[in-house]
Amino acid sequence: MDKKNALRAGALAAGTTLMMLLMSSPALALTRDDGDDPGTGLSVIETLGLYVLLPIGLFVVIAGLVMVLDRSQEKHRVTSRNVKTKANAKA
Repeated sequence: MDKKNALRAGALAAGTTLMMLLMSSPALALTRDDGDDPGTGLSVIETLGLYVLLPIGLFVVIAGLVMVLDRSQEKHRVTSRNVKTKANAKA
């Protein structure tokens, strides 16, 4: 029963993807619109900096700020020093 549902979902996803590819027309991207004035393209270094290095840098800055400005109490942090394995309840 599980294989049948997986096959149905795969067929639906493949069919949807195929229809979307057929409906889109990349050939229209070659025709220029009125008033279209594209600028110069980006170099490889500019592209890597904009789409790879900048997001990684933003992630590092945000993670650093979260770690530095963390004001949670020590007793709420889960570390190997404050993990208790014995139950406090009495039966």
